[in-house]
Amino acid sequence: MKNLFSLEGKQIWVFGGAGYLGQSVVMALYDLGAQVLCVDLGERAAEFVAEAGLEGKVTPASADIADIPACEQQVNQWIDQQGVPDGLVNLTAFTTAKTMDGLDEVDFDRINHGNLTATWALARQVGNAMVAQGRGSIVLFSSMYGSVAPDPKVYEAPMNKNPIEYGVGKAGIIQMTRYLAVHYGQAQVRCNCISPGPFPNPQVQQNYPDFIARLSAKSPLGRIGRSPEIAGAVAFLLSDASSYVTGHNLAVDGGWTSW
Repeated sequence: MKNLFSLEGKQIWVFGGAGYLGQSVVMALYDLGAQVLCVDLGERAAEFVAEAGLEGKVTPASADIADIPACEQQVNQWIDQQGVPDGLVNLTAFTTAKTMDGLDEVDFDRINHGNLTATWALARQVGNAMVAQGRGSIVLFSSMYGSVAPDPKVYEAPMNKNPIEYGVGKAGIIQMTRYLAVHYGQAQVRCNCISPGPFPNPQVQQNYPDFIARLSAKSPLGRIGRSPEIAGAVAFLLSDASSYVTGHNLAVDGGWTSW
């Protein structure tokens, strides 16, 4: 049973790996024995790897999935250099933080280009490469707001509720996961997604304690999520422990979407 959860020797690519949740994912995958490529914008991955003391252990890289041609070229280079990964995790997310009336169609299209079109392009490119190997696990990221809408009472001023283009994109990720799972299933390439609940970053936790209290009260567990609690779900979906799980949306939300 111990070996079911091991990632020893597996090569995992984590896009958005230098973000708040991504950092915990990268560190957990490394601890479980994976060879991790941590990808983020600019120098974010390199800075995180250095600060976390992971130099020489985790490989940092830079890519912007919204720039599809450039990202495709970079992915091809990594495949040529390192081979096809055993797992792909995409935690990238795009949003405007604008109100419903402040949003325009250009914003809406731009954000969903990143959240939907670019995610699909990346998953298809890596998924097709995995098919040739006859194995692989893709883990995409949705959100509780891909399933339900924000409760305005939780987002009293000065907080802004998650905007509509974010929720629409995250809902699309859940359906995209199902389509990819069916498309790649016969090749033994799995695709699942995770829908995190309330995981505000440390700065928000420190600066807005009243908001954190409202978020906590909304969860059946009575608290917000801790970033390592996402990492375990990712590791499960990448490991042999989930070898017969595909097309699934795993809610890691403290029960948020249960009521």
